[in-house]
Amino acid sequence: MTERNTAVTDTDTIHKTLKVALLGAGNVGAQVARILRADADSLAARIGARLELSGIAVRNVDAPRDVDLPRELFTSDASTLVREADIVIELIGGIEPARTLILEAIEHGATVVTGNKALLAVDGPSLYEKADAAGVQLSYEAAVAGAIPILRPIRDSLAGDKITRVMGIVNGTTNYILDQMDTTGAQFADALAEATRLGYAEADPTADIEGHDAAAKGAILASLSFHTRFALEDVHCQGITDVTASDIAAAKDAGFVIKLLAIAEKLQSSNDDGSRTEGVSVRVHPTLLPREHPLAAVHGAFNAVFIEAESAGELMFYGQGAGGTPTASAILGDVVSAARRMVLGGPGRTETTTGVLPVLGIEAVTTQYYIGLDAADQPGVLAKISALFAENGVSIETMRQTVHRERAVCDGSGPAAAELRIITHRASEASLAATVRAINGLEIINSVTSVLRVEGV
Repeated sequence: MTERNTAVTDTDTIHKTLKVALLGAGNVGAQVARILRADADSLAARIGARLELSGIAVRNVDAPRDVDLPRELFTSDASTLVREADIVIELIGGIEPARTLILEAIEHGATVVTGNKALLAVDGPSLYEKADAAGVQLSYEAAVAGAIPILRPIRDSLAGDKITRVMGIVNGTTNYILDQMDTTGAQFADALAEATRLGYAEADPTADIEGHDAAAKGAILASLSFHTRFALEDVHCQGITDVTASDIAAAKDAGFVIKLLAIAEKLQSSNDDGSRTEGVSVRVHPTLLPREHPLAAVHGAFNAVFIEAESAGELMFYGQGAGGTPTASAILGDVVSAARRMVLGGPGRTETTTGVLPVLGIEAVTTQYYIGLDAADQPGVLAKISALFAENGVSIETMRQTVHRERAVCDGSGPAAAELRIITHRASEASLAATVRAINGLEIINSVTSVLRVEGV
């Protein structure tokens, strides 16, 4: 009988050391440093080499830290630290000096791990090209959805499949706000204040509530899913500041929940000559989802990404989308993977760009819509509205009317107001826009209060 050989890694016999430079010691960076030191032996056993935290670059070396780390690790000389490292972990955020330091690391042959979705969305294509040319790895799992392993599965596990659509809740702040509005009836301002108190929202929440953070992540998801490089400027972006408690209540009454979704999907657009062009639409906007849809059950500050592929079908990845320790988990996953490759040999792995699909604007999208109208309560209103929808090629699926008698003038001479909530069948963005313009021209319409898209039906 032949015994099977079993390889046992003894950390005492590991002689190779990889120097790790950490740029930034904020909430995530401090946790990365802590884990690198606390789990040094187990990480070495997995990698086959020891990771040495050679230094942490910060603006102020004397600033107080949430994690107890040796004072001698800190330096303000990020450039020197980068030039002497095997692996550089960039957690500064923003565009500069992060971009300059990443390029410097690549130039000196270092592997780079980053969670900087803003930089990747703006300048990712050029960074990928630089890394490819230098033969080093640029990894960024933590740039989208925190601890959720989503980028590697898209890049590797689904490499033999064809992804047709990605829908994701990729911003925990906005999901918390909308969830509070849905479950407690809170107004937007109150839900935002609570998100700020709990630390989910920054002091300046603009990037979250206006959708910019989700748009940056949407560009990254689209680039990996469709093997084409997309930048932030390619993403149609609409935030949640105009979503009202009334919209939330009306959606709930109709069996929907409102979520801020990043959506990337392959579509075919009609050309003027009758031909069709295949491309990709990338968009971020508030969306009505049926309550039975898997993404509708994502509560609080959690994230989730829902993928549709030709062979694999429907897949969903769910977990904590932010926070120091969860995001550190994603960072260290990239570090271990890259370090293992450095030990065993082989080229770095970044993205799988194999072609160029054109970016299709929001006008190429065909979906259902939810429209809120404030109208006069008088005979013929519904007929006139229905006629305008039909004239513009938009079919109404459901229409709900609530009459507010108390808004009539006190002497009874003025009409009461009617609140109309309409959900359409599938229609093109262009047809919907023409319909809204036409409705705004009616004297019986006081205002168009909401126009939201409906997905997942």
